[in-house]
Parts: sequence; structure tokens; C-alpha cells
Amino acid sequence: MKIIIAGAGAVGFHLAQLLSKENQDITLIDTDEDVLNHVATHLDVMTIRGDAASIFVLEQAQVEKAQLFISVTTSEKTNLLLAILAKQMGTKKTIARVNNPEYFKDTQKEKFRQIGVDVLISPQLLAAQEIERLLHRGSFTDVYEFENGKVSVVGFTVDTTSPLINKSIKEIDSLNNDFTFRGIALLRGQKTIIPNGDTILRHGDHLYIAARHEFMDIAMRFVGKQLRPIKKVMIIGGTSLALRTAQLLEDKYKITIVFDDRKTGKKFVDQLNNSLIIQADPGNIDLLKEEGLENMDAFVALTPNSEINIVTSLMAEDLGVYKTIALVDNVNYTHISQNIGIDTLINKKLIAANNIFRFVRKGKVEAIASLHGVEAEMIEFEVHKNNRLCKHPIRDLHFPEKAIIAGVIRGDDSYIPDGDFRFCINDKVIIFTLPEAIHQVEEIFK
Repeated sequence: MKIIIAGAGAVGFHLAQLLSKENQDITLIDTDEDVLNHVATHLDVMTIRGDAASIFVLEQAQVEKAQLFISVTTSEKTNLLLAILAKQMGTKKTIARVNNPEYFKDTQKEKFRQIGVDVLISPQLLAAQEIERLLHRGSFTDVYEFENGKVSVVGFTVDTTSPLINKSIKEIDSLNNDFTFRGIALLRGQKTIIPNGDTILRHGDHLYIAARHEFMDIAMRFVGKQLRPIKKVMIIGGTSLALRTAQLLEDKYKITIVFDDRKTGKKFVDQLNNSLIIQADPGNIDLLKEEGLENMDAFVALTPNSEINIVTSLMAEDLGVYKTIALVDNVNYTHISQNIGIDTLINKKLIAANNIFRFVRKGKVEAIASLHGVEAEMIEFEVHKNNRLCKHPIRDLHFPEKAIIAGVIRGDDSYIPDGDFRFCINDKVIIFTLPEAIHQVEEIFK
């Protein structure tokens, strides 16, 4: 697939890095020569120095041959213009990065589609929505909901209090009569394992399971996690993400926001209705304690400094705060959250990349998610042809060993399928797959 990315900043570079591993034909456009030199020495992609809004530069990039044009510069107006130009010049699908929340209203999205902007993405909005999901299911370190929660995938650490420790998946299944679940991934140190019936859970393992949404509370009790509602949340940082997150949360939780920028304070006061805003140093743990950190149910660190976010979250965890979430800029940090004690590390670049990747995958892909710290993907495919997928039970479809079916959604019903299950046309199938099996899975569903 020929893909053009306009903007070689954090999101653009990360996307190019991921896509280049997929053997895609990538062209990256930016005005900064130093940035492009860095790209050229680290990635196998074509680079063009110039203004992507120039017709000459777009022609040089052969925009008319592109299947996908992704505009992720720092200016949302430029991104919209670029997507419109690319579409007019022949690109099949266009994606523009924006931040204005008004643009995501259905009526506005449709207007943008009519003039050539097929998809709008906002890394800020996507990250804020992920934080909202994580707080809603605070006992789990990761929460992924498919088709409005008909099937959920959740992650948790097997600690000393867990009744599952030293038991095999087969034994766990035999002990459970209340609901059907599927163990889809096991993170043991830096290694990702697809568990089978004989896999034995050890202390410190991080297990991901899939279950129907209505069984999530039962699942929590079954894995030994405390059911504790979250009511009071402290957010640190005066960033746009902190503001967007507070806007999403303030009608559901008692929100306290701490940051030290006086100018930012007025903006937050103008745009928030039910949040307590405190001007103080968010990196000073003693000040945070004075502002009630020890009485909080959740702590969300969203400053621009990853290290401050990690350290303050660890301190909050040490003080007994039930749920901790930290924003990190370095993608590599997301692999260490379970090992250092923070419940969840999130990265806006990864979240945005997952949202975009569904347009790269073969087959009819509805959604893609990436488990924190796990080198694998969850992909939601639609069965869009009445082919061999619908004619044979799962056990006869020869799925690769490095992939597993997490769940199936059929209309309003959802299933955790066994080997005798047969797919039907329009089924939504959630697949967990390690990188080496992705292309085999794509071939099955294309």
C-alpha cells in the first residue's frame, strides 16, 4: 500500500516507524531538514523536504497513486487543507489530525467527508476516552471494549492474593461456572505468551482475558480483584489533554486538577464547571498531599514531563491511591508499567497509531487495539463474504498458533466461541495476534 504522511513530528514519525515494519510504501513530508535526516537514518522510508500544502510537493510524492494520505502536522487547519487537496488529486482515503472537539459532531464529520476529509482523529480525545474507560473499570489495568462493550478484554496482575496463582488455565476454567472467559495473552516479564489449557499462572504474571460485558463484575471477583468504586480523582498537569480529560470526567467524578501555570488557570476555569482547580507545583508530592492526594481514589498524571508523571504516580501508589495512570512520551516506557507498580502507562502516539492502523490492515477491519506492553494486536474483523469462514467450524479453519479468537459479536449477541462455533456473514470477530501471525490472519479475513 502506498501511504503518504505529512508531518514528521512525534505522531508522524511513530506512524512511519510502525508502517515501515509492515513493508508498506511510505513517503514522509516535512519542512524540517534535521527531522528528515533523523528519519532517513532510522527508517526505511522515502522523505521529501517541502511544504505539503504545495501542489508541486504533493505531485512529487505521487499523491494521485496513494491509497492513504495521513496529515499529522502541528496545525489542524493545515491538516484539513492537506487532506482536501490530497483527495482532490486522487488519494483514495484521507485522515487528518485535529483537536477541536466541535469537529467530531456527526453533522460536522459528514461535512468534512463531503469535501474530502474521510477520517478525523484527535490523539487528545482518544487518550481522554481511554482514561475514562480505565477509571470506569478501576480494578483492571487495561480495558478494551468492542462494539460498545458487547465483548470486553481486560488485563490484571496475578498477585499473591489471587486465587488463580499456580493454577493452569484448564483448572481455572473448571472452577468457574458463572461465566465463560478466554485467556488471550500472558505478559511474563518482557515475553508475550498466548496461553493454552496447560499454561500455569505465576505470581507477577499479567493476564488478559476476554468476556462478555455483562460478566465483568463477576470476572473481577473471580480473579480476586477488589470491587471498589472510584469517586475522587486528582489530575495533574495544565495540558490540553488534562483539560479534555477533566471535561469528560467532571460530571461522573469529583475532580481536582493541579498545575502551576497561571495563564492556563483562566482557560480551565472558563471551560470547566464542576472541577476544583488548584495552582501548585504538580511535581511536589508534599503539596499534592496537602491538597488531599491520600484521600483520592485515582491519580492521573498528565504533565508534559514523563518522568514527573511516573514518579508522582509511584508516590500516589505508595500512599494507597487505588488507581494510577501516567502519560508517557517514550513508547518504550509502556512496557514497564506492570513491573514498576503503576497501574497503567498511556501514550498518545500509540493510541493514535492504533486508530489509524485499521485503515492499513487487509480485510474489513472495524477496530484495532494494542495491549500495554504487549508486542501484539487485537483486531476486530467483519466477516464480509460468504466464504469458507462460514462453511466450517473454527477448529477446521487452521488459525495460526500465534493467534487466538477472543470473541464474536453477532448483532446484539456476543460469544466466546469454542472449536465447534461457525461464523456467519456480518459477524464481528475479535482476534488477538502476535506480529508474526498478522498477515496469515489478514489472509483468512480478506
